[in-house]
Amino acid sequence: MRFLLSAVAFLCALSLCCCSNSDSVYSANEDSRLREYLTEKGFVFIHANGNSVTLGTDDEAASVKDRPTMVASFDYDFWLDVHEVTCGEMGLDCGDSLPATDVTYFDAVLYANKLSKTGSFDTAYSYTKATFDDNGACTGLEDLVFDASRAAFRLPTEAEWSYAASQDWNPDDSWNSLSSDYKLHKVCSSHIDKFGLCDMAGNAKEWVEDALVPLISMEVLDYIGVQGNNLLDERVVKGGSYRDAPSEMLVFKRGDIYTVTSSSKADYIGFRLAFGAIPNPSKLDNKGRMNGPAVSVLAQTKDVRRFNGGFRSKLVFRDDALQSLVYLYYPVAGAPVVENLDLGISAYHPDISPDGNWLAFCTGLEGVSGKSSVYVYPLDGGDLVELNVEQAAIPRWRVLPDGDTVLVYVTSAGNNKVDSTFFASSTWQVKFSRGKFGAPEKLFDGAYHGGISESGNLAVTGARLLRSRVNGSDEVWYNGEQACNVSLSGGGANYTLFLDFAGETGTAFVGESYDVHERAFVADSTGEIILSVAAPEGYSYDHTEWVLGSDSLFVATLTNINGAHKRVALVNAFTGDILNLVGGDELWHPVMWRDTLDWENLDPFLDLDSAGVYYTAGAPFFVLELRVQMENFWKERNSVTAVALGSSRTMYGVHAPWVKSQKMLNMAFSSGDVYGIDYLARNYALPYLPKLKYLVLETSIDFLWVTEASSWQVVFGSVPGYRYDESHDFWKDGIPTGFEKLVSVVPKPQSQMTSPAKLGEFLLPANGWGSPNVMHDTTTMRAKDAIVAKNLGMFRDLVELAKAQGVTVVFLIPPQNPDYAKTGSFGIYGALRSDVAKIIGELSSMGAVVFDENNMGEHDYTGAMAYNEDHLSEMGAKQLSERLDSLFKTLE
Repeated sequence: MRFLLSAVAFLCALSLCCCSNSDSVYSANEDSRLREYLTEKGFVFIHANGNSVTLGTDDEAASVKDRPTMVASFDYDFWLDVHEVTCGEMGLDCGDSLPATDVTYFDAVLYANKLSKTGSFDTAYSYTKATFDDNGACTGLEDLVFDASRAAFRLPTEAEWSYAASQDWNPDDSWNSLSSDYKLHKVCSSHIDKFGLCDMAGNAKEWVEDALVPLISMEVLDYIGVQGNNLLDERVVKGGSYRDAPSEMLVFKRGDIYTVTSSSKADYIGFRLAFGAIPNPSKLDNKGRMNGPAVSVLAQTKDVRRFNGGFRSKLVFRDDALQSLVYLYYPVAGAPVVENLDLGISAYHPDISPDGNWLAFCTGLEGVSGKSSVYVYPLDGGDLVELNVEQAAIPRWRVLPDGDTVLVYVTSAGNNKVDSTFFASSTWQVKFSRGKFGAPEKLFDGAYHGGISESGNLAVTGARLLRSRVNGSDEVWYNGEQACNVSLSGGGANYTLFLDFAGETGTAFVGESYDVHERAFVADSTGEIILSVAAPEGYSYDHTEWVLGSDSLFVATLTNINGAHKRVALVNAFTGDILNLVGGDELWHPVMWRDTLDWENLDPFLDLDSAGVYYTAGAPFFVLELRVQMENFWKERNSVTAVALGSSRTMYGVHAPWVKSQKMLNMAFSSGDVYGIDYLARNYALPYLPKLKYLVLETSIDFLWVTEASSWQVVFGSVPGYRYDESHDFWKDGIPTGFEKLVSVVPKPQSQMTSPAKLGEFLLPANGWGSPNVMHDTTTMRAKDAIVAKNLGMFRDLVELAKAQGVTVVFLIPPQNPDYAKTGSFGIYGALRSDVAKIIGELSSMGAVVFDENNMGEHDYTGAMAYNEDHLSEMGAKQLSERLDSLFKTLE
């Protein structure tokens, strides 16, 4: 058997993270050799062509993730790995024959590429940059693209995995919670199905290729889900694991008890590979619609900063194919963060507020009369604010000379060619402050929706005619020829940007003929044309808008010869330079904001790629939660008197505004445990909160069996901010100038939250306590274990350190499902109930206050106060917070 190896493939085979694809060397006449090669590799042939499988279920008791049923049919066959990829195959030190777990989706992708290169096949995955944590796990692949057409090693699709598994599903004969002793076992040491596949049920759950999007009630040919370009998109995992009961292992299940993202790792999640091309792949978008278009990021943060001179930039545009707004945030450092703003309402003509925090939009279109409403949305996430007027269109932010921020809007965005129709409409402004509108104020007759100058002496508009209002006088510019997409600059020059229809005036100015919208024009404050800039060859402009505060830069959609809005570009009107920002199918109405804050006083020695960067795209969701808490820490540190540290049980259970007697700061986050508590308390809370009186430390008993590598090190290794603080001795010699500002501008995308709570508010709805699930074998978690003594010692040392500073430690034991009292487990992760009393006794002996709201299940937190088996709802958080407040009053 001989496989040709090109020079490129050979070089790539030397490096696991090579980003280039090799040329394909496989052809159809090598089928027999391919079969021999794949069989030697341990793959089996799955005949799926002409067959189908049902994904999901219609059982109303099932998770919404798993509903409804969808039929996935195949017109191709594929190969599937007999067993989960092992530690030995990946070169990991975890037992050669055991499934390789604690690997991210990205790790699986890199391994698939490596195997493809070894066999001299094309790679199914391409990317531009790989990022790794301190433990060597891949946490991000920039610009990742999955090419299903390539005959290569890859992850199986959910449809492929489900088809293979459903032929001989037997979870009773698997490594499960009843048979596994809660540990992984050698692959193929349990049930082998009729295909020869092992461990489809049990042992380890498995990554598949799909991001988790809603299923649809129809038949889909060659379904590949959707890749999920966003690094924190939720992903599908299939099969059960050694810790699941056989009754819980159902082929249709698509997720885990916790949200699984591309960068997630768990000791019970591994993967197996597939091989083969998918000829006619079908996708769903994140709303469950067929073949939704993907937005491609074409420029990185450094490119945008170099082009527009802003420390930070924000771009919003309408994806008309998805009928939603898309938000790109270019931070001070790091990759752009992309969010789909699914606002549940048609949104056109967005505009970003001068401070960059708010997004205004309307429900009507320029040039179209009819009903339109205006809304404002906080870009960090939150509730829509509607302007309560009968008719409002084309909103534009404006700062008045006195410093007030207002929103200008018009009563009609229709055709302005007829005077009587135009002047029957009017232009208004309304003050907007702290998320609320003031009283609308009429400015003048006529719909001047192209912008108003700071002084108010100039207003422009276009929706057939280029109209202006100069010092109270209404005029028509551009010789009465047709113009549209009018925008007034905000840099002081009051330049008017617009597009024309290749008439006499434009042609005379340019000196040659051109096509409609092929050139953008700029007029000065008197209406005289001063320049024009050509669109790139093969494109024309649409939806032109000045960048906030600029007289030279604008953003525009670039349309191809067929009129499709394929790109959003940033253009320098004076030089003609163009930077392509994003690509897609139908991208409309772009608007760009850039940071105009004063950065001159920033400490020049601060590394902008690290200082205060407590979150980056690709970091796990709990890192985002802590990033929010860290911003609050640096902002409020001089007034805080009580701080809470812990896991999501405390993050969702203690709501600072309900603690009235103290200035409360909640620094808990979802993966917090004794190591995160210790690090944050020692290095931040105790040294930097001068008025601190109470240190509330969550003491969920399962904390005592965790290790640093499985908890805090994940956070520490995911982002540079904590390492940067540590390398500078946590700023004991003084916080550098501008540091807090850097923290505040790090992205915090609401869309990356994995629970139904607002980012920063952290309050959950009421779902009830549910079932008392036990996720570990509690007999392996005993109070006598050495790790328990070590972790209790960390708590004891913290108590002594706090005492030395006059700070009282409160050990908080949050409530869990009271039905755990009917089991042998204290809670969802253990430990043995018979051991817990000893551990609580140890806590009581440390000289701290034990605030036990669980009371071994004998508590009064009702089902309405619970979100799930171990988290409180908003009502439960209110009760816990108020009781904590009462405790503080008693201690005072």
